[in-house]
Amino acid sequence: MLMQITNNVNLDIEHAPKWFKDAIKLQPTDEVLENPLGNISYSKWDSINNSENLMIFIHGTGAHKKWWDPIAPQFLENSNVIAVDLPGMGESEFRDKYGIKDFGDCIASIIEKEKLNSNVKNVYIIGHSLGGQVAGYVASEKQDLIDNIIIIDTFIRPPNYNPAEHQGGPLRMIKHYPDKITILNRFRLMPKQDCENDWYVRYIAEHSVKEIEAGWRWRFDDVMFTSLERLFGYKFSFSCPALFVHGQNSLLTSGDFLTNIKSTYSDTMDFIEVAGAAHHVPLDKPLEIVNIIKERLF
Repeated sequence: MLMQITNNVNLDIEHAPKWFKDAIKLQPTDEVLENPLGNISYSKWDSINNSENLMIFIHGTGAHKKWWDPIAPQFLENSNVIAVDLPGMGESEFRDKYGIKDFGDCIASIIEKEKLNSNVKNVYIIGHSLGGQVAGYVASEKQDLIDNIIIIDTFIRPPNYNPAEHQGGPLRMIKHYPDKITILNRFRLMPKQDCENDWYVRYIAEHSVKEIEAGWRWRFDDVMFTSLERLFGYKFSFSCPALFVHGQNSLLTSGDFLTNIKSTYSDTMDFIEVAGAAHHVPLDKPLEIVNIIKERLF
């Protein structure tokens, strides 16, 4: 971030557009899904029209539910909305091990809980990056639960992808910083990219850190990045309508990767490119994403 960082996030994002500031004022209800492996935190916004729809937003690697705070309220005329903290991220508890299948089970459990407690008939999942993998997995394994999915700039590995050739270290090893401003100035989007909407980046940075006895640290469990069990050799088999949204300048869908995704899933997914966006499409083009989702679902 290039802006001057202070301890007052509201002051730092004073130049944000009105729609953004109005949206983050609409505070959701904090909910918890109890789980013996570690509880799951999620936010819920109730529809203003007693809708029978439920939208679930799933964030990417190392992120958290509050990435969706500006976007989720845009749909309250159409749907109830949930944003989830995946295990080991945000305010969800850390676990001994992590895997996309486990993440998917957590999402399915939240859906089942909401169906028991609310009048929910239609369930839509929107996942960005890692969240798109989770969305595709849930829609494949729990076809009776999901009515539509939207996958945003997710790296879907081709059939011949060899994970041994792509081993990397942790996204960021956990360090402790002496004060909040120091750690906020270290916040970066991964993979690295610029984002003109610095007010959006500043807002999510505010909720990406926490203070413990040793100092300030990132909220995510860094163990995840060397041990996350991914979906190697897995092909999505969802039967519901599906849309793949990708940024024009995204590194994750550049080269042959997008070609491979289209050749594998063109019979089951539609594709939309967002001009001027990199990997973090919801941050680069938030209102464009809102319009795409609305046109697709409602």
